Amino acid sequence: MQYRNPKPTVDVILRCDGGIVLIERANPPFGWALPGGFVDEGECVEDAARREIQEETGLKAKLESLFYVYSDPARDPRQHTLTVVFIGAAAGKPQAGDDAAKAEIFALDGLPELMAFDHREILDDYAEFLRTGQRPSPERG
Repeated sequence: MQYRNPKPTVDVILRCDGGIVLIERANPPFGWALPGGFVDEGECVEDAARREIQEETGLKAKLESLFYVYSDPARDPRQHTLTVVFIGAAAGKPQAGDDAAKAEIFALDGLPELMAFDHREILDDYAEFLRTGQRPSPERG
């Protein structure tokens, strides 16, 4: 029997030089996204987050806190995923790597128009968190 469970992923709200690091995806679904990706078998989510940041941006990051878990079955058009979202910090200039076509720093109030997955919602929630100190509520769904 094959189980059709959601695939675990990680994403990082990566603060850097006064903005947030985003990568432009080189593969579908296209758009700008938080650094992140699938958790490998045998890998803990914290290690996956650091690995994805390194692969996609070339930056070494410090994970500061767990932000929230997003699991809407429609968040990824390819398949049902859930993502563990961290807040982290890095310094330096991001350099695109792995499956990232570009890596740039954006102000929260100057995000690109086309964003992949539910990453605009995640960053909207993060902006609200910065304003109020309140993380998303599990009761909102």
